[in-house]
Amino acid sequence: MSVIPTMRLRTKYLLFVCMIHAIALFLSYFVFEKNKGYFLLSEVLILISILISWQLYNQMIRPLNLLVQGADAISDRDFNIKFVKTGTLEMDQLIEVYNQMIDQLRKERTLQQQQHFFLDKLIDHSPVGIIILDHDNRIQMVNPVAKKILQAIPMEGWFLKDIIHPILDEVRILLKEKKRSATLKGGVESYKIQVSEFVDQGFPRHFVIIQELTNELLIAEQQGYGKVIRMMAHEVNNTIGPVNSILDSALGMEKKRIASSSLGNALQVAIDRNHNLNIFMRNLADLVRLPEPEKTHMDLHELIYSVATLWTERARAQNISFEFNLYHVPLIIFADQLQLEQVLINIVKNAIEAIGAKPQGVITFITEHEPKRLRILDNGKGISAETAPYLFSPFFSTKADGQGIGLTLIKDVLLKHEFSFHLSDNEKTGAEFSINVS
Repeated sequence: MSVIPTMRLRTKYLLFVCMIHAIALFLSYFVFEKNKGYFLLSEVLILISILISWQLYNQMIRPLNLLVQGADAISDRDFNIKFVKTGTLEMDQLIEVYNQMIDQLRKERTLQQQQHFFLDKLIDHSPVGIIILDHDNRIQMVNPVAKKILQAIPMEGWFLKDIIHPILDEVRILLKEKKRSATLKGGVESYKIQVSEFVDQGFPRHFVIIQELTNELLIAEQQGYGKVIRMMAHEVNNTIGPVNSILDSALGMEKKRIASSSLGNALQVAIDRNHNLNIFMRNLADLVRLPEPEKTHMDLHELIYSVATLWTERARAQNISFEFNLYHVPLIIFADQLQLEQVLINIVKNAIEAIGAKPQGVITFITEHEPKRLRILDNGKGISAETAPYLFSPFFSTKADGQGIGLTLIKDVLLKHEFSFHLSDNEKTGAEFSINVS
């Protein structure tokens, strides 16, 4: 499109020059028809005029050609084309301005590309999840951390409203209510969700930051209850020792007086209760002093069969059967066998208690290879929505005589192994405890 005006100007100029010189030739012929010397001289002057006109034409048309070439280069986003000075003042001024403009555009484009590349790298390697939305709240970009947190199919190109996920549900609420942040807690995981916006091409766009608070909250939580437990253990142990000593002396004196009496029986009950209290406090202290796992390569299937054998009699007494749907080859994992055994013992114990007196109780063990995962399902009463957020909280229990230690121990062991886990209702009935052991 930019060539057409140049061609029209060139044509007009050439037509004008040709017309002027044709008239000059015609007039010189009639004026100097009888004087051949003047006629030849006039022809020479006209020829010189034609040559000068041609040179002027080239000098005038060259800047226009440069402008056209420069405009085409900019249109094609080619900022590497520069022109060499010709020695003509006006031409060199035009070339100098064009070359400076091209250098500036190239620098700005390079800087923009570097900033865009840096931003992409920053988003990809960010320790928090980032989701970038377009002007229509369509998901444009999801960084690796966000993909790991959401554990969903590739979402790029989907509208935010078309994806069902607790975190994205919270994002929609924040956008609708024009709030900036919220904290979402589900089971053991806790997330802080922030919604912000930036301006792109004059229009606001939103981006979402998802920060996992699990580790920070767990560390603070563990430090808190650890301090309480250590204080309780100190006070209880300092008290139980001398109290039991007094009770033993009193029991001995009572047995010398009367071999069997209600007071002696009461003293023995008190001594036994103190002994149980001492064991309970030691268990709590062990929970705080959980050692680092001594990992070795082990067969998960052998551990599953071993734990199932341990609970066989208890399960048979409650009419509960074990089912095994294990991967067809041994599943070798890298873990502390003793600690992981304690985890499975607690999970199976909870499953048996959840089934209770149900006529046909079933506990199913399922292992998968890619990724390596263990799933333990039961057909018990399942998990209520009210208790789900507090399951792994210390000292929380839904059982009347529960101490709220089992799931806390499970959580601490699996976190030290860096195994992700999830406890929820399964697809049919009852609960499912899932552990990624890879």
